[in-house]
Amino acid sequence: MSLSKSNDDSNREVLDSNSDTNEEDKNELCPGFKDVDAFVKHGFGVVLSATKASAGLPQPGDEFDFYRSFPGFQEFCESQGDQILQCMSQIMQHHGCRSHVKDRNKLTAVEERFDLVVDSNDVILERAGILLDEADGVNRNQKPVMPAGFQPPKIVVSSWNRKGSGSSSQSETFRLLHAKNIARPQLKFKEKIDNSNTPFVPKIFIKPNAVKPLPSCKKHVCQPEDLDVPAALADLIHQQRTQEHVEDMFAHPYQYELDHLTVPDSLLSKPEPQMYKPIAETKLSFIDSLEDLVELNEKLCKLSEFAVDLEHHSYRSFLGLTCLMQISTRDEDFIIDTLELRSEMYILNEAFTDPTIVKVFHGADSDIEWLQRDFGLYVVNLFDTHQGSRALHLARNSLDHLLRHFCNVDSDKRYQLADWRIRPLPNEMVQYARTDTHYLLYIYDCVRAQLLDSNHGQPGLLQSVWNKSKDISLTKYMKPLFTEDSYLEVLRKQKRSFNTQQLTAFRLLFAWRDKLARQEDESTGYTLPIHMMIKISEELPKEPQGIIACCNPVPPLVRQQVNELHLLVQQAREMPLLKVRRNWRQHWHVTLFGPHDTSRASEILVLQLINLFETLVDYFNQCFVLKEPDVHTEQNSLSVAQMKARRIIESFENPFRMVGNVKSLTFTILYLIVSSLFIC
Repeated sequence: MSLSKSNDDSNREVLDSNSDTNEEDKNELCPGFKDVDAFVKHGFGVVLSATKASAGLPQPGDEFDFYRSFPGFQEFCESQGDQILQCMSQIMQHHGCRSHVKDRNKLTAVEERFDLVVDSNDVILERAGILLDEADGVNRNQKPVMPAGFQPPKIVVSSWNRKGSGSSSQSETFRLLHAKNIARPQLKFKEKIDNSNTPFVPKIFIKPNAVKPLPSCKKHVCQPEDLDVPAALADLIHQQRTQEHVEDMFAHPYQYELDHLTVPDSLLSKPEPQMYKPIAETKLSFIDSLEDLVELNEKLCKLSEFAVDLEHHSYRSFLGLTCLMQISTRDEDFIIDTLELRSEMYILNEAFTDPTIVKVFHGADSDIEWLQRDFGLYVVNLFDTHQGSRALHLARNSLDHLLRHFCNVDSDKRYQLADWRIRPLPNEMVQYARTDTHYLLYIYDCVRAQLLDSNHGQPGLLQSVWNKSKDISLTKYMKPLFTEDSYLEVLRKQKRSFNTQQLTAFRLLFAWRDKLARQEDESTGYTLPIHMMIKISEELPKEPQGIIACCNPVPPLVRQQVNELHLLVQQAREMPLLKVRRNWRQHWHVTLFGPHDTSRASEILVLQLINLFETLVDYFNQCFVLKEPDVHTEQNSLSVAQMKARRIIESFENPFRMVGNVKSLTFTILYLIVSSLFIC
């Protein structure tokens, strides 16, 4: 009995110990770790030890290449690399990410694996964040419980909200609204876009409000792009035509009218600002037909002023496209679909060139050129509120600041980067475009009044703004022309140092990009961005796949023309490898900040000595025949002048040689001075 009792007690103790261990195992986070803190502490230790071990590996470069030459080290690296990649692949598979780490192209393996790691990290960290929120009692996927009959408030996205009437954070964010697979509006244009490498010829053929008639050479002249002949022949015909009437062909059509334009006294007196109507109470008309455009022109011709603004697109066009025109009067707003009415927009020249009507713009420098390029429209009697704000020395000169300063309106700039080719236009984009001109006439009144007040009622400051605005109206649109040295200007801005092969590749790629962009009517940035072109020029890939690897993301035209690009790179690689020397004169260019600036006097002295040295050399070159004697020519056969010239040349070769000639000695001293200054 006693033996059986002792056995029962021992069995109970074993069961109790097993139950205790089972309870401890259940309480553990994972085998070997009681809680999260223990696991994190152990994990940090492992990561720290791995970091220390990696620091002891051979450094990239000569040291690593030396160790890599040993077969044992090479096999060890490959085996460890395979294990690491396998471990990474298992972790990615566990979290449902792409895990094809080992099956990569050898040429682009590093980039593709890096992208996989970045994507996997994003997924894992996002999942960890969700789990931490759930641990804190926050469930992102759970919808809030609303009482019966509750209606959430409607969020109105508008660019005319006043301060305090809406959320101020809305105007601080930007929204890039881009339409994918949009039909190219250029295909519907009646007139073909002229991307030829020829100067721009004004499109105007009817000149309303003319004081000086339009030259006969501009009437009913076919443009080179309208001729049914090859492009090269069209350019030749264009050049022959322009040689006959060069001045008339490229002159500003309203040069005479603008030169003789005088501002009336009524526009130089202090106005009474006329308050704008609330935008909700102002009529908005969308103009997309010829009848509506003619009716609008008749309305504008009866006014004394109206405000104008344009919306432009430049990414999917070589020269750019004016997609929208906004016009506002005191009582009404208009939005014109310039893509639909591109060939009929010249009708508005009757109102735009009327000297009795003020056209109010803000920052009209680009708008004036776009009007000339796309529609043949010109502006007479312009007032630029940007020039007015600069004359007032406001804190900022942007339209956004003027709206806030004069109208207490916070403009919505979220659609500033939108693609204005989208049709039909979303209501948000329509309201954004409308805001740019709705308040502009009131700002025009306020700016004129403050210009007079700041100048004690004298019209001098206001007159200067009118004059600057007239100078902007005289601006002529200039097409971007390609020359053999165009790439040098781009390269100079990038501040890169290339060898002959890289420079040749950059020159060939630059010419290829310009030619293809003109043919396809795409921007150079869309065809091949500059940073990708520099990357290809620096790397000089040996295979077409290397060109693709230099571009991320790959432009569509580069993917289509990759074989042609590869031939250009091969042509550059055949050039002799030399280092391109920079012009030392550019290095020694000195800029003075004022007539009494002495901060760079030493550099100026060096330049003066260099110029003096070259002047003396040129003088002696003109006085003497500087020819080195032949080997068979005896010294006695040389004339006195040739002997002096020979001594001067020898003094340049060795400035420490004793020279009896005083002039040569002068050269020697000057040579030493310049050399010492260069060394210093």
